[in-house]
Amino acid sequence: MIQKNSAVLYKNQCAVVTDIDGDKYVIQYCSAPATASGKKAQYGSQKVRDKDIVLLHSGPVSQIDTLLSFSDDLIFKQIAEIYELLLSDESTASASIGLRDIAELMRGSFKAEESFALYKALSSCMEFVCDDTALKSGVLAFIPRSEEEITALKQKADEKEHAGEIRDAFIQRLKQKKLNLPDDAKFMVEVEAVALGKTDKSKVMADAGIAQTPEKAHKLLLDTGIWTIMRNPYPLRYGLTMVSATEGLEAPPEEERLKIEGTAYAIDNAWSADPDDAVAWDGTYLWVHIADPAAAVMPDSSIDKTARERGTTLYLPEGTSRMLAETALADYALGLNEISRALSFRIQFDENGAVDDCAVFKTVVDVKRLTYEKATELKDTQDLKPLFDIAKRNFERRTKAGAKSINLPEVHITVDPETKQVHIEPEVHYDAADMVCEMMLLAGEGAARYAFKNHIPFPYVSQEPPEIPNGLPSGLAGEFRMLRCMHKRSVGITPAPHAAIGVAMYSQVTSPLRRYSDLVAHEQLRAYMDGRPLIDKDAMLERISEGDAASVAAKKASRYSETHWKLVYLLQHPEWTGEAVCIDKREKQAQMYIPSLNMQTYIVPRKMPELNENMTVKAADIDIPTQNVNFIQV
Repeated sequence: MIQKNSAVLYKNQCAVVTDIDGDKYVIQYCSAPATASGKKAQYGSQKVRDKDIVLLHSGPVSQIDTLLSFSDDLIFKQIAEIYELLLSDESTASASIGLRDIAELMRGSFKAEESFALYKALSSCMEFVCDDTALKSGVLAFIPRSEEEITALKQKADEKEHAGEIRDAFIQRLKQKKLNLPDDAKFMVEVEAVALGKTDKSKVMADAGIAQTPEKAHKLLLDTGIWTIMRNPYPLRYGLTMVSATEGLEAPPEEERLKIEGTAYAIDNAWSADPDDAVAWDGTYLWVHIADPAAAVMPDSSIDKTARERGTTLYLPEGTSRMLAETALADYALGLNEISRALSFRIQFDENGAVDDCAVFKTVVDVKRLTYEKATELKDTQDLKPLFDIAKRNFERRTKAGAKSINLPEVHITVDPETKQVHIEPEVHYDAADMVCEMMLLAGEGAARYAFKNHIPFPYVSQEPPEIPNGLPSGLAGEFRMLRCMHKRSVGITPAPHAAIGVAMYSQVTSPLRRYSDLVAHEQLRAYMDGRPLIDKDAMLERISEGDAASVAAKKASRYSETHWKLVYLLQHPEWTGEAVCIDKREKQAQMYIPSLNMQTYIVPRKMPELNENMTVKAADIDIPTQNVNFIQV
């Protein structure tokens, strides 16, 4: 019990209780210690509560100097002896023991004037650690550390004492790229930070005479064995995460929905795990059914803000980081349950095959999943043939309106998590993929018309007409020349023509599970349908801009990540050779495209090829950090 003239701890320093005033204690404490130059100690006094102090000794102590001046050169030796005694008995080896008990074991008594010196010695020694749990209850007690803990503390103290020598030796090893692992790994943390784009400064790299760039840091980590080529730094370098959003969406609300008769088809790649669109023809209308997460995601909610910060779902060869929580797929992806809830676009055509009208409904739909391959096999069946016919007619309509289609080979890259092998497969182009593309374009055009007709502030996507030169070559050379002529798309709140698609107005609405701009469009449509306040034009433009900025970062990370894994693939397959196609010529260099890798390169050929002419190449001088690779003619 704390009483007058007790010795106490106040903010980890000793104090003496000089008086008791109700439920408060008046204490004297040393506010500034005496100095070697002769300056006297300064003392302070104040009232404190019971919870602010801890009893050291019940006293009596009349002067605080009695506590501060006590010293004993043998105290640390005695602590070591008591530690050995306690450690020799299993019952006390790890048990909490009070300050008084320790003092009596050490010195046969517990005197007030010794209490603070003993406390300081026990707090600073390696053998004991303060029992924080007891301290919270106002009791000073200590727990013997294990021998392993003491060894680690001694090593740490030794490292601190010889830090300069240890660092100098490490820098020499680093210059030689011969580290002592795993011990040296702790010095390389700042190098990793540079490689991952978290900082542009590293004293380690500066001391070793190495340029402080992400590429140099990456190379250093590879050369020293801290990283392997299986480490992909680009998502983190662009401020992204490989962990999907964590806040789950609530289950779809109970609300009135239109039951759509018949079957709709969700058609996608065989590896797709997040189907968010399905299509059907009922004899009069084209139905494009879209996943409906906006049923649970409110504008500017925490889920909406997280999606905005991500911009899009990040698809990488080694995994997927979703814009919305993984758990959202069970409730909102199409075709994963017996019945799917959707936001559905009902499109009516005029006699020329153009969109004449579009209506939007909350629906319940029976969805069947098909791969592109399977849907192409079924293209002439009763259910799917009308969809292919509509797609063909829409493609012809858009082409007449000036639409430009660019067809380039694509590859699918995967990384086996167990074998660590990279696999690159050419994507087979199926007719069903073109059909689904036309359906999505029709939905985007229909949604834009619906929003414009009903005066809904909406994210419209537009693109200026390309400037195409005369004499465009055929084949892949022509496709790449056309690609260079295309302008960037624009997103705004005023509808404008999308020249590349060949439509007067357009919006993206078909991927709300994985694209933020589509989610915002759905939020706006649902607000209009429910009679709730709409997002105003300025707020919408700001949110779309934020989402697009995040999406650009994701696209860059994805592009660099794919190149990273392609180079890893080439290192894993040193015997690789492949066909390259000449797509352009520059003096002595030929610009070549390698379809099996979806990569471009420049080659100085033995004989300059004609445009679209093939040659066999192999890879040489592969540099993972700079993403440079030389392809040479075989």
